[in-house]
Amino acid sequence: MSVHLSISHHVATLTLDRPAALNALDLPTLRSLRRRLAESRDDPDVRAIIIIGGGDRAFCVGADLKGTASSPAPYAQAYFRAREPAADLGLYIRLMDLSDLDINKPMIAAINGHSLGGGLELALQCDIRIAASNATFGLPEVVVGSVPAVSGLHRLLRAIPAAAAMQLALTGERIRAPQALQWGLVSEVMELGSLAGRAGEIAGKIAANAPLAVQAVKKLGIQTAHLSYADAQQLTELYWGVLRDTDDRREGRQAFAEKRSPAYTGR
Repeated sequence: MSVHLSISHHVATLTLDRPAALNALDLPTLRSLRRRLAESRDDPDVRAIIIIGGGDRAFCVGADLKGTASSPAPYAQAYFRAREPAADLGLYIRLMDLSDLDINKPMIAAINGHSLGGGLELALQCDIRIAASNATFGLPEVVVGSVPAVSGLHRLLRAIPAAAAMQLALTGERIRAPQALQWGLVSEVMELGSLAGRAGEIAGKIAANAPLAVQAVKKLGIQTAHLSYADAQQLTELYWGVLRDTDDRREGRQAFAEKRSPAYTGR
């Protein structure tokens, strides 16, 4: 299996396990990643998800160019197919877009090494990104005659200043972890040996919070990004009302009053 899943203390860790190929995404790996993410999404015991690359050289370097150099069918033939058959006909980028999985649980990218092309686009689909000091980042598609195919430019423009995003996309050059931290592409940088532990620590803090409230915060962050303040407030009030009568909200207040840690159940 090219993607390994382990679950501990309400945290699912998905490890891309093709270190010899710098964790490049071929079709079997993409399908395995999507299955593992769906399992984590549907497991009521999982409250947060970590994605990390196997080995210490790469998080993910994007699509496996050796396996995607040519397509078995014309683009038009693949375009009008559903996601899975389209991927078999060469439109593999549809499998790299995770939005159809509708994952409301927070996702953390623990970036250990190169995060390039589709690998950066994978990281940009996560809610939190932390990096090891050896990490590099880039969208090198223009160098090989293409464009970031999984809304990479769109997501990058929302993650960092526009001038910085366009510099990366137009030059295809890479930046290192300190520059990524300065631009806000990642929230923390640490030594490689501390990365997995720090990702687990962050995920553990998330998992200790009320699960429904955590998922509501993630959905609000996505759904209100393009709204006016007035529209965002209306949606926020709706989510607040949805959570108002939950068992976890009552437990949180009672635990606060009793000066103890809350025991949340996701109800």
